Amino acid sequence: MRIISFCADGIRESAKEGFYEWVLDQDADFICIQNLKAQEYDLQADTFWPQGYNPYFFDAVEKDSNGVAIYCKEMPKAIMTGLGFADYDMEGRYIQADFQDISIGCLLAPSAYKADDAAKAHKKQFFELFQNHLSKVRNKRREFVICGNWNMTHTQADLQDSQANRDMSGALPEEQQWMDQLLGELGYADAFREINTDSDEFTWWPNGDRSKDGWRVDHQIVSEGFRAVIEYGAIYKNQTFSSHAPLIMDYDYEMQS
Repeated sequence: MRIISFCADGIRESAKEGFYEWVLDQDADFICIQNLKAQEYDLQADTFWPQGYNPYFFDAVEKDSNGVAIYCKEMPKAIMTGLGFADYDMEGRYIQADFQDISIGCLLAPSAYKADDAAKAHKKQFFELFQNHLSKVRNKRREFVICGNWNMTHTQADLQDSQANRDMSGALPEEQQWMDQLLGELGYADAFREINTDSDEFTWWPNGDRSKDGWRVDHQIVSEGFRAVIEYGAIYKNQTFSSHAPLIMDYDYEMQS
């Protein structure tokens, strides 16, 4: 099973850069896209509805902001939009496809890179709620893969310039401690880090310059039982579709019909 996660920073702009031509050649079972900056009714062109996939969208109430989508080769048994967090659900941050014994989630976490106190509080509350959610669902008899832009690094190795960014949201000690708990006591795993521990692997360049200030904020986080089937991972950097690079993960797993 192949899952590709990509933060588009505007899916119409990424499409013009050739994202769909590239991603359709990858034969992924799931394509998880964040930060569409478009509503579903804006995306009626054939480009956004490729043959062989069942696309599902979750829009933000505010036009041209946020929004997530998941493209599934197989028809899901159910689609869940939102997490039940009222204010955040209005921002179009999460969509999940449920199958027989696995759920694939697509996440766009809040950011607070402008050091605005209100944005920091908004992000902090989201992750408090999300931690409670992840704690509850780990007891369900199914596996989870939650893909997306978490707007958070886990360790200093996920930052190209950790010294310059030590006081930046996304790299704060309390945020990295939150990731420690997620990947520790809650039992989830960072799929990419399970097979690649290199300190020069980044998925986001805030200024668009891929020679400096790289961050690894795009993750595929899997439930504990899925750790053993992680097979391959790569960050695709040969083309530029947005300020983020697509994350490709392969799992030794066959979908159950």
